[in-house]
Parts: sequence; structure tokens; C-alpha cells
Amino acid sequence: MTPNLLLSGADGVDFMIHGIFSYNLFGHEVWITTSHVCLLIVVVCLLIFFFIGGQVFKHAKAVPGYFQCALEFAVEFLDGITEGAMGAKGKGFRNYIGTLFLFILFSNISGLLGLRPPTADYGVTLPLGLITFSLIRINEVRFNSPWAIWKDKCSPLPPWLPIWLPINIIGDCAVPVSLSLRLFANILSGTVMMALVYGLLSKIAYGWPAALHVYFDLFSGAIQTYVFCMLTVTYIGSAIGDAEEPILKKVIRKMFPKQEAA
Repeated sequence: MTPNLLLSGADGVDFMIHGIFSYNLFGHEVWITTSHVCLLIVVVCLLIFFFIGGQVFKHAKAVPGYFQCALEFAVEFLDGITEGAMGAKGKGFRNYIGTLFLFILFSNISGLLGLRPPTADYGVTLPLGLITFSLIRINEVRFNSPWAIWKDKCSPLPPWLPIWLPINIIGDCAVPVSLSLRLFANILSGTVMMALVYGLLSKIAYGWPAALHVYFDLFSGAIQTYVFCMLTVTYIGSAIGDAEEPILKKVIRKMFPKQEAA
């Protein structure tokens, strides 16, 4: 039986991921699923959006049209998220946060098109959490000395009494899990609810499910996108702390003051 990409096309209650076809890769059977196809559709839509947006900014007008105004508002909004939480240091993370925000938002609202949202698959949200976790740890090492990191991991007790060290490490490792599970569970719950509506109330599901789509896909999807990105910039900003520049840059400036001045 051919699997359904559209929730509304399911027979009965169906919110599961289905395999479309499989192939052998180094002796292992690999399946292409409905989740992969929906993810590909979202990525293609994003690429088209980025291309059109780039062309609009390239030929920007002094009196902007509606689309240019919307793009400028989106850029200012995303800049506000990063710089509001991280200050001047947030400029270096605008591209990542902007891409992350648009990808999650497009994925969440894809249910409005009848697709199964890619973010309802934990195989999509977990990598997003792991990428954010990697950025947090990398910038923690970039902007803080080993001694400062050690003191932070031992807090609230003195650094010579590392009783809280295991607990703080577990808390750090829980970040990608909490980020990914929060997004996954909220989007999956909406997917399940809409599948129940179309599966159990299919004979009367005309028109009024659109209101549920607005809530589960648009409103809840936008809220979860904002929460994920805000937590990302908050965690990264907390890892950087009050440092104004990377540790390595400070060391180089102290070792070679004349060359830095030149």
C-alpha cells in the first residue's frame, strides 16, 4: 500500500511515519520514509524563499513593497532575538539563529499544507538540539579559561570541593535532550490530534478543522519556534558569560602587543 504524505488522506487514525521505498547501502537496508519526503519539501521551499528574498534585497527599493517590508521586519526581529539576549556578541550568531528559526517555523507550519511536520520526527529535532549543544560547548571553551570553566562546573560550592560537578555535567548534557523533546512532543501532539480528527470524524470534518490547524500548526508552531531559538541564544550567551573576546585572541594580543598595534 502506498503511504500517505497527507494527514487528511489517511484511512482511519494514522499519524505514523511510513516507509516509501528502500535500498541497500553497504549491505544495510535503508528506508526513505514520509518524514524524509516532507523534510525535502520544506528544504526546497526554504531554498526558493531564500533565493527570492536575496533577489529582493539585491534590488531593494527606496520605497519598499509589502514583501520587502516583511523581509526587513523578519531580519530586524531575528537580530533583536540574538542581540537582545547576547548584546554585541549576538551578531556572530545571527545567521545560525535566522536559519534555525526559519527551518523550524517552515517545518511546523507545513501541516497547513497537509504534510506531516518534519519536526514531529525525533530524528529531526534531536540533531537540532545536538548542533545547539555543540555551539554552546565550543563557545564556552572559546571565551572562558579552563579555570573559569572548572569554577562554573563546581558552583555553587568552591572549586576545591567539586561535589556538584557530576550534577552540573548531567545538567549540561540534558540541554539537547530537553530542547529536542520539547519541540518534538509539542508538534507531535498537534499531529496526533489532527490525525484523530480526520480519522474518527472524517464524515463531518469539513471546514471547521481549519481552526484547529491554525492553532496546532500556526500558533503553536510559531511559539515553539520562538522558544527553541530563545533558549538557544540564552544557553550560548550564558556559556560565553561576560567575556568580550575569545581567550586565544587575548593571549595573542598579550604575547605580541606590537604586532597587534601595527
